[in-house]
Amino acid sequence: MVVGAGPVGLWLAAELRLAGVEVTVLEAREVPTPHSKGPTIHPRTIEIFECRGIADRFLAEAVRIPSGHFGGLPHRMDFGALDTAFPFTLALPQVRTEQLLEQRAREAGARIARGQRVVGLVQDADGVTLTVDGPGGGRSVRAGYVVGCDGTRSTVRTAAGIDFPGTDSVKWGWLGDVRLDEPPQNRVLSVDGPNGNMIVVPLPNGLYRLVGNDPSGDGVRNPDELTLDEMRSVVTRIAGTDFGMRDPVWFSRFGNAARLAATYRQGRVLLAGDAAHMHYAAGGVGLNVGVQDATNLGWKLAAVAIGEAPDSLLDTYHQERHPVGVDLLLHTRAQNELMTAYSMEGQALRTVLGELIATVPDFSRALAERLSGLDVHYPAAGHPLLGRRVPDLEFHDGTRLFPLLRAGRSVLLDLTGKAAEPDTKAVWHSAIPARHYQGWSDVERILVRPDGHAASIDADAL
Repeated sequence: MVVGAGPVGLWLAAELRLAGVEVTVLEAREVPTPHSKGPTIHPRTIEIFECRGIADRFLAEAVRIPSGHFGGLPHRMDFGALDTAFPFTLALPQVRTEQLLEQRAREAGARIARGQRVVGLVQDADGVTLTVDGPGGGRSVRAGYVVGCDGTRSTVRTAAGIDFPGTDSVKWGWLGDVRLDEPPQNRVLSVDGPNGNMIVVPLPNGLYRLVGNDPSGDGVRNPDELTLDEMRSVVTRIAGTDFGMRDPVWFSRFGNAARLAATYRQGRVLLAGDAAHMHYAAGGVGLNVGVQDATNLGWKLAAVAIGEAPDSLLDTYHQERHPVGVDLLLHTRAQNELMTAYSMEGQALRTVLGELIATVPDFSRALAERLSGLDVHYPAAGHPLLGRRVPDLEFHDGTRLFPLLRAGRSVLLDLTGKAAEPDTKAVWHSAIPARHYQGWSDVERILVRPDGHAASIDADAL
């Protein structure tokens, strides 16, 4: 059972179905929310979608943005320097992202049950019993494993007794999806100063997302919803214009609370996405880290569920993804501090860091790799590339790596083009790369995990 039909739960369900695992997604809401909390899809997430053959669905509709920001600094990181076929972020309302992911999950055979609120659970050595409230009243549901993808207020996390330590909100940002009669000339705009900072990003269908913060948001603990007049006022104060703002679709405030689950696994209960980590909305990373959680967990949970791997494999999910959550809170906290640096000293810090992004390519690229998710690697002894993301290698026979991963199985690559097919359950492919890949030129054999990371390299791969 997957609890929560947001992007993370839907993607996890589809991943489990690749191995034929029976999976049901339980969602408390009877209809999806019309509001789009996370409109940004980062390069590594696009790569993951390409590994499953659905990237084109997102590329066809989303706005491509070839740069990214760190802490709202006006000097933006150039994603063109990234080693990926997708050197950009996609701006797409989360509503549409969820629709595309639900389509993927249903195509794969997942069951999605809406209006089913999980109110408690009890686990034992053989499975988990969920208590579910629905239109027909309460009932018990039994599952071998349960994954909580039910957000920062996760019922699954609470019922499993998993601690969620961290800090409460003391600062608040705001966002609005509106139409602009006088949009920025370059469509993407970052503005900052002592009155606050903000970013304007285009969305499909003529909408724009305005997101930012200002000194009036510090210390507000129970913010009310924004009004159009309030939004106009704060945007004009920061940018000197309201860009002809009209026809709001959604306004909201968000805090800088930061929390991380003490463990991502408690017996037969696991957590992914916002149920595992809560943080300030900086750089649009939340949805992406959640999808990457699900990609890491999906093949492992499937292998355990169908009896191909021992239960202990699930421990590696926490071991690999919890450090990513630690890093997530670290850099979103750092960005929040930068975004709310309204003093003269804070503005000086923003200027210095902005100039480094603009003038030191290695610094800019390192931040971009971190924000995009391309630098995530899992600890492993031995070869320095173990645990790292494997790029979409192109071969002389016209094939590429990512399409070979579409079945959700490991792929064994022989890059010499000479070896005989070994006896392995992994998809085997022998071909010579068509071009040089930084860091991978001397590698002869790679065992690539279903999530696209290197499991074994050279002689050990065979």
